[in-house]
Amino acid sequence: MLSQNTRVTYSGTGRRKTSIARVRLIPGSGKLIINGLPGESYLQFSPNYLRISCAPLKILGLNKEYDIYVKAEGGGLTGQADAIRLGLARALCTINPENRIALKSEGLLTRDARIKERKKYGLRKARKAPQYSKR
Repeated sequence: MLSQNTRVTYSGTGRRKTSIARVRLIPGSGKLIINGLPGESYLQFSPNYLRISCAPLKILGLNKEYDIYVKAEGGGLTGQADAIRLGLARALCTINPENRIALKSEGLLTRDARIKERKKYGLRKARKAPQYSKR
């Protein structure tokens, strides 16, 4: 039996580009805390980033059921928002395996494997070559 002080937490890890987000879900009122800041201010009040981050909860209709605590590092806001989305979806799958079906059909459990291609020797970027001179 759980004591009154024990809080049930569910966790998931998400990655995108060079960003890593460790997401913890705790039953609560629906607040989003990222790196100790309110989610809205951390994501610069961007409705797009907030919508992306909370998409798994919206699909399952659990918007106000869980508090979300995130430790995000690396990359920029786009990568971090997508990493939060993947970590949140994985955490929701640990709560209830039935959630997996709905999240999988929306494509929220797929890790986006696209990363920056490395720069090659003799080129300016990964594929951009210096201007060709015939003579």
